[in-house]
Amino acid sequence: MVMILEKVPRSLRGDLTRFLVEVDTGVFVGRVSATVRELLWERAVEKAEGGRVALAYRTNNEQGFALRLHGYPDRFLRDFDGIVLVSVRNAEAVRKAEKLSRQVERYKKRLAKGSEGDLESQSP
Repeated sequence: MVMILEKVPRSLRGDLTRFLVEVDTGVFVGRVSATVRELLWERAVEKAEGGRVALAYRTNNEQGFALRLHGYPDRFLRDFDGIVLVSVRNAEAVRKAEKLSRQVERYKKRLAKGSEGDLESQSP
C-alpha cells in the first residue's frame, strides 16, 4: 500500500512509521493486512486536521488497485465502467462553486432573519 499525506500533524506521520516506511516526506509504503490498512486509514482521516490523505492499495479488481482520497476539494474518484478514475476540477470551476456556496449561505441567513422579523411582528 502507498499512503500520501500533505499538511498533517507530525504525530500522524510518526504513527504511520510504526507500520510503514516513509520513503519521502509524507509518502509511506508498506505491506500490511486489510485490517491494519483500514485502521491506518481511519486514524489518518481522524488526525488529518484539514490536511490531505491519499491511499492506494492492491486489490483483486480489473485495475489491480483501489484508491481513496480525503481532503481533496478539487479531486474526486469516478467509476467509469469498473475503472476508477481521478477527476480533477479546474481552478475556475472550484472558485465558482465556492462563490455559489457563499451566496447560498448569505441567502439562507437573510431568509432566517426575515422569518424572525415576521414572528416578532405577529406577536401581541
